[in-house]
Amino acid sequence: MMKGLSGFLPPDDPDVALMLAGSEVSDLQKQENDLYAQIGKQALAEGRAQFPELQKKLLLVQENLSAAQAKLQSVQADKEKKDYARRTEEEARLCPDCNNINPEGIKFCQECGAKLGAQKCAGCGASLSPGTRFCGECGAKQEG
Repeated sequence: MMKGLSGFLPPDDPDVALMLAGSEVSDLQKQENDLYAQIGKQALAEGRAQFPELQKKLLLVQENLSAAQAKLQSVQADKEKKDYARRTEEEARLCPDCNNINPEGIKFCQECGAKLGAQKCAGCGASLSPGTRFCGECGAKQEG
């Protein structure tokens, strides 16, 4: 990013020169670390690594990484469940006729009087979204 901005900055400003030089050093250090990582991975893959203490630490980090990834997946799943519950609750409060968002716990829209919340199919008992005219399960026409 710094390289893209360097054309807009005054080249003779010492602060700009310092920032650009620091950015270059940082980029080169990252390249160096990436190469060390590649060398280490290749040595492990070929069975040439002679650092048992580091290999133990690597295995521990890999185990911790696995646990952290599992925790991340669990947290993501929990978030998705909460988001789904929130959307469902909001949909129950949203009027199917006038789109007014009503307070929690009421059965009829305070704006137009339409029935709120999930409805059941008269034919098969399946849950229906508000305003549904035909059941998606059995095809029965809904009174409304």
